[in-house]
Amino acid sequence: MVKAIVIVESPAKVKTINKILGSDFKVVSSMGHLIDLPKSTLGVDVTKDFEPKLIVMRDKSKVMSQLKKEVKGAKIIYIATDPDREGEAIGWNLVQHIGQGKKVYRVSFQEITKEAVLKAFEKAGTFDERKVKAQIARRILDRIVGYKISPILWKKVGSRLSAGRVQSVALRLIVERERQIKAFVPKEYWQIAAEFQKSGNPIVIKASLEKINDAKFEIFTQSQTAELVESIKKESFVVRSISQKQVKRNPGPPLITSTLQQEAFNKLRFNASKTMMLAQQLYEGIDLGEGETVGLITYMRTDSVNISQEALGRVRSFIQSNYGSAYLPEKPNVYKSRKSAQEAHEAIRPANVLQKPKDVAAFLDPDQLKLYELIWNRFVSSQMVPAVYLQQKMEITGGKFQFGSSGSKLTFKGFLAVDEDLGEEESPVDFSSFKKDNPLKIKDVQGTQHFTKPPARFSDASLVKDLEEDGIGRPSTYASIIQTLVMRNYIQRERGYFTPTELGILICDLLVEYFAKIMDVKFTAEMEEKLDLVEEGKLEYPKLLHKFYQPFQEELAYAEENIVKTQNFVDKNCPLCGKQMVMKWGRRGQFISCSDFPNCKHAEPILSGVKCPQEGCGGELIKRRSRRGAFYGCSRYPQCTFVSKELPSVGASPSPAPADA
Repeated sequence: MVKAIVIVESPAKVKTINKILGSDFKVVSSMGHLIDLPKSTLGVDVTKDFEPKLIVMRDKSKVMSQLKKEVKGAKIIYIATDPDREGEAIGWNLVQHIGQGKKVYRVSFQEITKEAVLKAFEKAGTFDERKVKAQIARRILDRIVGYKISPILWKKVGSRLSAGRVQSVALRLIVERERQIKAFVPKEYWQIAAEFQKSGNPIVIKASLEKINDAKFEIFTQSQTAELVESIKKESFVVRSISQKQVKRNPGPPLITSTLQQEAFNKLRFNASKTMMLAQQLYEGIDLGEGETVGLITYMRTDSVNISQEALGRVRSFIQSNYGSAYLPEKPNVYKSRKSAQEAHEAIRPANVLQKPKDVAAFLDPDQLKLYELIWNRFVSSQMVPAVYLQQKMEITGGKFQFGSSGSKLTFKGFLAVDEDLGEEESPVDFSSFKKDNPLKIKDVQGTQHFTKPPARFSDASLVKDLEEDGIGRPSTYASIIQTLVMRNYIQRERGYFTPTELGILICDLLVEYFAKIMDVKFTAEMEEKLDLVEEGKLEYPKLLHKFYQPFQEELAYAEENIVKTQNFVDKNCPLCGKQMVMKWGRRGQFISCSDFPNCKHAEPILSGVKCPQEGCGGELIKRRSRRGAFYGCSRYPQCTFVSKELPSVGASPSPAPADA
């Protein structure tokens, strides 16, 4: 008989952990969440201190029944769900259903390696109830916002729309950025550069005009530029000064969830969802041959840059052995986490620094390898000495004009010996044959026209960065927030950058007008801080929710009464009942529907007016949406499967449809 049952979240962990623990343990999976608020109702009793009505999820009832059978004969239950707030709450709720009358221990480990798992079981303890309460408070707050506002959107705008406490603020950032871009008016400005030479010296010094009369300046017109160029040509120039200095560039901290998502987008062009999926695979375990499944990285949902003493010792030894003492700082580099970070966590790092990317490359697919290499490089480089650059500067003066020429050269790689991608582009210069007061002659001087640029659209990386800096939500939720906005057709991802849809702008404006607090960045950040106070035991969550709920109710009542239902009538009558048709929005974009819905349920797609180019088809093209973005498909689908990313001309070749079209 098995003495102890170990419950983990993911089935991918079962085999690995069972092999580590041996025959006295049986490892089973909860398959993620088993217990949650009901989908069909609010599930929160607002009259009883916001008591949640947690139930076994309908599609998980068989899993729960199986777990009850598994633990029936066991003396001890170990809950080994993920080491974060959500994992704590998942395990806590599970115990209420299957842990009665048994010894129950909470086990938490940051990496799935033999050493880490066995050590965690030696230190098995109890649940952190403050974490549980903080997670429950967050869940209740999000449920109240979503389940109270969304029905108003259904009535006033269209079905299957949603609002979310953090999701909607993220949408606002994207909408406001788009408006900044559209309102942007480019401004003209000019820069002046010159080439100088010393008599008898073939070296050409390229320099930029930096000051006029020892002050910074701006040039806005071509005529101004032409006047200055003519004046510069008349002056006599000399070397005013030559200076050089060593500049150290420090390594960055090891990766956390948010910086992993940013770096993976910037360097690998992975979106946030893909990054987290790959990281989950690396954490849960990779088969390294001969049936050995090993977790390659530590837990990937973390906001702490802490590193365990054991891991620090191993990486310092690795650096000493592979790079030498010149690359090893006297003491370990220490980085500071954000105020809200869970300090018991570690940063994302390789579980075993000796498993270099090239050593495991044969067992990883190309994308897994790229992400593992990113994590491994950042961790090792974070514990190395700074890189050293030699920066040189020459100042050239003539009359009221001062030009500057500068360059830099890497003189000691330091941490860049591991992570060359972080290096700056070198621009070496040779000032060795020049001295102070050397006369120079102008070889050429030119003015160049430029225009100011609008702010860039948000990408996965920049949106995650802004959300974190503003204190909105938690890094572990950013990937799902972005995915929800895309799937709800509130935003579109085009070449990695986000633009709001017409529907997204409509929803955002409506929420900003009627739910100002929910959509306020500062208010949302303050709520996150208060939820952190719940986890610290400094605030009871019913008190937090009561203070939030009363003014929120007033906003709800006002919105319900004053929002005018959106009715965008089109010039077409319903073929079934004759009433006028209206434009509506759905998950896959716009469509037209009978204005007498739900009495009449006739609906039609919006035709583009362009005939399907598939020979003999006769259908029209419709703009559709899938997880991979917008595309045009034939109105006769599935009989005709023609699709194209752009509205094609007649005679275009058919393209394969997106997998989820």
